[in-house]
Amino acid sequence: MTQLKKLFISLILVSGFAVIANSQVLDAPPRDNFYDKIWIEEKTPVELPYVREVEVQWARTIWQVIDMREKINQPLYYPVTPIQNRRSLMQVIYDGIREGAIIAYEDDEFTTPLTPEEIQEKLQRVDIFENPETGELEEIIISFRSEEVTKFRIKEVWFVDSKRSMLDVRVLGISPIRQRDISGLGLVDEPLFWVYYPHCRNIFVNAEVFNRHNDAQRISFDDLFLRRMYNSYIYKESNVYDRTIAQYYQGLDALLEAERIKNDIRNWEIDLWEY
Repeated sequence: MTQLKKLFISLILVSGFAVIANSQVLDAPPRDNFYDKIWIEEKTPVELPYVREVEVQWARTIWQVIDMREKINQPLYYPVTPIQNRRSLMQVIYDGIREGAIIAYEDDEFTTPLTPEEIQEKLQRVDIFENPETGELEEIIISFRSEEVTKFRIKEVWFVDSKRSMLDVRVLGISPIRQRDISGLGLVDEPLFWVYYPHCRNIFVNAEVFNRHNDAQRISFDDLFLRRMYNSYIYKESNVYDRTIAQYYQGLDALLEAERIKNDIRNWEIDLWEY
């Protein structure tokens, strides 16, 4: 009788555990894969080689534009609406600013920080419309959407490292650009703010970027910038007048000037070697 009682109690306990386990399985949300993707979430930024001032043989500050309407740059723009673990670069930056993880600056010298409230006010737009009932003009606030940003400006320093005998580059800042329709001028590029790239790496390294060729080998935005997996064009180099190319060249001449600057940078690396 005692053995039957023990067996009965054991069956009840086993059944209870089975019900609890089954309920936990049913309560768990389904995942859109057959394995857990944690590599990007657990990544940390790759440490860049330390460079001393005496080792910099030559340096040039360059400003470039990344146009996300180009096919190669579309992974920076999409998805327009966040899906699973993937967001656009602008959405990653915007979320980081709102959470206090990224500091935005007014200028590309990173001297004037902006508060999240100032950024919010800067990003939202005010539109004026006529009220059909009263006939009066009224203002409506249009909230910011990340898809409004179609370009990024980047500030970077190209330099020759005498210790490693190589030409290298470091990205310093990123600025989102949106276009605004200004009466009499048409569509005009509007720089919104600047973020200091080295301080953004901890955020970018955990933000996944779509890989056109392999879903199992996704990279992060930090990887994308380090590997320079995007297309861009030069719009300014450091100069005594602090001018952009568009301020002294137009049309084809501006394109040729940008190409000349690019070739000058490449020639520095070629001149490091003797044959």
